[in-house]
Amino acid sequence: MSTTGLPAPARGLGALLDAVSGARMATTVATLAGEPFTGRRVGTAGGAAARAWLTRHLRDLGAAVTVEPFTAPRVPEVYVAPAVEWHDGTAHHRLGFGREVAVHLASADQPLVRRGELAVAGAGDPTGRWLLVPAGMPLSDAYGHAHGALGLLTGRRVDAEGWQYTMLAGPDPGPLPVLTLDTAMHAAVRPGGWFAANTPIRRVDAAAANVHARWRTAAAGRPGLLLTAHYDGVGDHPGLRQPGAADNGSGVAVVLEAARVLAGAGALPDGAGLSVALLDGEEAGALGSAHHAARLRRAGAAPLVVNVDGAGRLDRAAAVEAGGPAHGLLAALDQAGRHTGLPLAAGPVASDNRRYAAAGLAAVGVGAGMAGYHSPADTADRVETATLTAVARLVVATGWLAGATDTTVSSHIGDKR
Repeated sequence: MSTTGLPAPARGLGALLDAVSGARMATTVATLAGEPFTGRRVGTAGGAAARAWLTRHLRDLGAAVTVEPFTAPRVPEVYVAPAVEWHDGTAHHRLGFGREVAVHLASADQPLVRRGELAVAGAGDPTGRWLLVPAGMPLSDAYGHAHGALGLLTGRRVDAEGWQYTMLAGPDPGPLPVLTLDTAMHAAVRPGGWFAANTPIRRVDAAAANVHARWRTAAAGRPGLLLTAHYDGVGDHPGLRQPGAADNGSGVAVVLEAARVLAGAGALPDGAGLSVALLDGEEAGALGSAHHAARLRRAGAAPLVVNVDGAGRLDRAAAVEAGGPAHGLLAALDQAGRHTGLPLAAGPVASDNRRYAAAGLAAVGVGAGMAGYHSPADTADRVETATLTAVARLVVATGWLAGATDTTVSSHIGDKR
């Protein structure tokens, strides 16, 4: 490994990078994706169990750990698998939850099955009928044609594995039950038969908490590095496991491993600070990072934030998004990418990094891909150990370079290498 062009304090970086363990991170991902943690949705017993496990793990790494609670308001929860049937006039069909049908976030809570004829929104009498929403018609327009209707059926694409992805952040409930049918089923269902379904979805105020860990506080005039990742997932549905391995068990594993390496004696330059925030409620609107960023701003703290969201499957290059006064941090990240051989490209990383940047902090988000986004296909076996290793090495190198005295190198993220 060449050290040419690196700041003088950084020329021992090779030993730190060699200390990164892909096997250790793979074990962390498998643990977080396990059944006891039930997909780690904010406010659930599985989320609390994951938080307790992470707290113990960070203490074992020698950090001073605190847990900071907050409330995640009105988090959607499908509390019973919906029962959905369609009769086309000849044959009877039961629709599979999570594949052919899902409950829309805008749906009203309707636990009882409603059965009625099928019609098209905007055509004919809607009273007592389930209405198929034509492609391209917004729900707001469909509501205008739905007085007295039983509910609305809208089309939605599924992923490559045939799953409808789960979301927790979105519109408030509307006045009617709303189901999403995969596009093939939506095209197949036509007036002339009957449809029966319920929409058991409620909104709950969830008890959430961030986990903060600190190894050392930055000296006056020296940089403090804050590594962040959200540990929550979208959670299991009734009868439907959604492990959340890549999103974001992989990001948590990278942050834990990078912190383990950087917390070692002599790993960071004298005076540089090191802390970690494992964040809750990201899937419900990046609530944990919003809470933490506001606290940092009130305290006048200005750490350099590196957020990792998805390190499961590298596709050509890792995406990087910078915000706030991040020129120096971005330059260090770019230098780290060149040094470790991980290609970087400017791209959206729509995660907690944006909350820190909005609070005026230097923040970069790193995303290296995932399979099975927000679905049962997000399993630990689909997280690539090589990707975990590459991203952890990038974060270690970035932390080391950002902690060095001189990080004023030019940034070329997005250039061809």
